Amino acid sequence: MTASTHSTDVLVVGWGLSGLVAAAEALTAGKRVTIVDQEPRTNLGGQAWWSFGGLFFVDSPEQRRMGITDSRDLAGQDWFGNAGFDRDEDAWPRRWAEAYLDFAAGEKRAWLRQLGVGFFPIVGWAERGGYTAIGPGNSVPRFHITWGTGPGIVAPFQALVEKAEADGRATILPRHRVTGLLRSGDAVVGVVGDILAPSGAARGVASSREAVGTFEISAGATIVSSGGIGGNHELVRAQWPQRLGSPPRTMVSGVPAYVDGSMQPVAAAAGARLINGDRMWHYVEGIQNWNPVWPNHGIRILPGPSSIWLDATGARLPVPLFPGFDTLGTLAHLRRTGHDHSWFVLSYKIVEKEFTLSGSEQNPDLTGKDVKLLVKSRLGKGAAGPVQAFLDHGADFVVRETLGDLVAAMQALPGGDVLEPDRVVREVEARDREMDNDFTKDAQIAMLRSARSFRGDRLVRTATPHRILDPANGPLIAVKLHVLTRKSLGGIETDLQARALGADGAPVPGLYAAGEASGFGGGGVHGYRALEGTFLGGCLFSGRAAGRAAAGAV
Repeated sequence: MTASTHSTDVLVVGWGLSGLVAAAEALTAGKRVTIVDQEPRTNLGGQAWWSFGGLFFVDSPEQRRMGITDSRDLAGQDWFGNAGFDRDEDAWPRRWAEAYLDFAAGEKRAWLRQLGVGFFPIVGWAERGGYTAIGPGNSVPRFHITWGTGPGIVAPFQALVEKAEADGRATILPRHRVTGLLRSGDAVVGVVGDILAPSGAARGVASSREAVGTFEISAGATIVSSGGIGGNHELVRAQWPQRLGSPPRTMVSGVPAYVDGSMQPVAAAAGARLINGDRMWHYVEGIQNWNPVWPNHGIRILPGPSSIWLDATGARLPVPLFPGFDTLGTLAHLRRTGHDHSWFVLSYKIVEKEFTLSGSEQNPDLTGKDVKLLVKSRLGKGAAGPVQAFLDHGADFVVRETLGDLVAAMQALPGGDVLEPDRVVREVEARDREMDNDFTKDAQIAMLRSARSFRGDRLVRTATPHRILDPANGPLIAVKLHVLTRKSLGGIETDLQARALGADGAPVPGLYAAGEASGFGGGGVHGYRALEGTFLGGCLFSGRAAGRAAAGAV
């Protein structure tokens, strides 16, 4: 096998958003930068390219134009009520949370606007909570969609790095898999690894791990930005916490197979401390992709709040576990039912107003910056094109005219034998009876009416409350939902300069971490729960800190 050697000022392991931001910062500081990744060049941008592009801002112009009153104090109340920090290991995550909140309420938006990043004017309300004021959830809408979705947020940093590559200041090495960190005494001074066989695999498609050579790179500073573990289901199950119930026997993958956690043991072997590995973020509204890109490819429904949510037996989920309110609370509840799936039951009127699918490829209007298509898909009649494709082809979708036929078709799907038809009928009919008055004891219906007092929900997110069984709102739809793997909330412990810390709490000289590999900062900036729009933002913030600190150290 062939061997190659390189030398650089700053080495970045992983070319996702945090890695590109770190590289861009180091290049701006005048340093030579090398980026390595185990995938072919088609995957530049990593998971962020596939994302919906949601970003968390506090008291933004978009919020103010929508009549939303937000503040740093309110955002801090929500973040810490959500995070539930309660461990000694949370010392640095707490500091990162405070710093990130300052960033989100301060220069974050202006910094991105200077880079040419724009935002959809209607702010979304994700993770609505439904508990008390100091409990989990966002008190106000804060989910700002990037104009161009994931590719739109990747683009300015990719462009800066590729220009530096053309100028000879940056080197990008695809198909380079790091297997170890080089050390001189206590300091990390570079990496070693395998050169993988060339691959023409398209973006996201699984590539081979055949090694055809080895490499060694010496570096003044090394930044690990290699992502989390969501594509490695065995590792997800191994780290699954008891508080979330038993790990699912079956899951769908919300991230490509290359999100495998392979750099975690490599960083640990060089002295970095891994913390909060049991904190993770997985969705419960996953559906099997009818047109998959990677193995077991799942898509998340970004639901509005109107669908009836039933467990596998047909029992309605308890308050406040409504669609879009509390992701991990719902996951923990469903994991204790003994079944790996649940159901949405809804009307076509709900699906055409409320169903959005996560991912850049599922939102061609926003990703392509196509205003005409956006108006048609978001405000026009009928379901958006990608949603209609799932209605037509998705294995988890059932469409019928009557409730009896719908339930029978639900039972015919794998796992549908545990569904209790009478229970489903009773739950749906009881819910519909509550629609006759403007007041109700049904908390979900009350929340629907409250949600529509927010202009954004009324325009594009929440259907007018109605009887689901009224034929005028039909046909009826049921969706079988799976657990969909996504994010690691723990990782390499870092200080506010993104320096990797060892077991003694001291920085490991020469080693930095950013993005999901660092729990998006500090080893777990989100604590137990995320407020949404904070994953890409965490990549931006931690990548910026790592790139600046690494450049300043060499």
